Amino acid sequence: MLRVVALIVLVWASAAAPAAAQIYAWRAANGTLVLSDRKLDAGAETYEVPDAPAIRSTRPLGTSGMPDRYEPLIQEHASRHALRPDLVRAVIQVESGFNPRARSAKGAMGLMQLMPATAREFGVRDPYDPAENIRGGTTYLRRLIDRYDGNEELALAAYNAGSSAVDRHGRAVPPYRETRDYVKKVGKATDIAPKSNRFIIYKWLEIVDGRPVPRYSTIKPKVGSYEVVR
Repeated sequence: MLRVVALIVLVWASAAAPAAAQIYAWRAANGTLVLSDRKLDAGAETYEVPDAPAIRSTRPLGTSGMPDRYEPLIQEHASRHALRPDLVRAVIQVESGFNPRARSAKGAMGLMQLMPATAREFGVRDPYDPAENIRGGTTYLRRLIDRYDGNEELALAAYNAGSSAVDRHGRAVPPYRETRDYVKKVGKATDIAPKSNRFIIYKWLEIVDGRPVPRYSTIKPKVGSYEVVR
């Protein structure tokens, strides 16, 4: 069952003139209820809160709704996997609304909503840890983009519905409303490439903790062997 975030309005007992506040509510593609003081989704419902100077949460916000806090991680892992930071940022926004504790009804976890099997595959021990989650999510997203020859639209569809669903429908976005809405929402947050990227991506292996880890970059490695992915 999805956890619904309850909001309360604090009315300050002061001589200040009353003000009106607005909150916006919408469902993310994974079913999570997102509440914000900014209209970040075209389909958001608007609620006016009269005579209130501010809106506060009934529980500490922690890192939820604070994308700037994760920007260093986004930049690091986007660069490591030759992904556009704005694409990674858009996926996190749509998947979890930047809530590191988000969990969907299907069991997807954390900022990039990793399913348990996906987390295990990419060595993510704690899906609710932002660093591990973004590392695993960007690695998975890079794999999907490679699988579909740079077609970010298909990669996003596979991220949501699974690559088997995309392949089963002729390597096209499956006719599932949730998946199509998901791709559209990410597309509203950033431009997505329906065709192969024009730049060359280099891939090589780096040994981390005794195991090979693939690295990607648009810059040709100066030393060692590498593979041209695109």
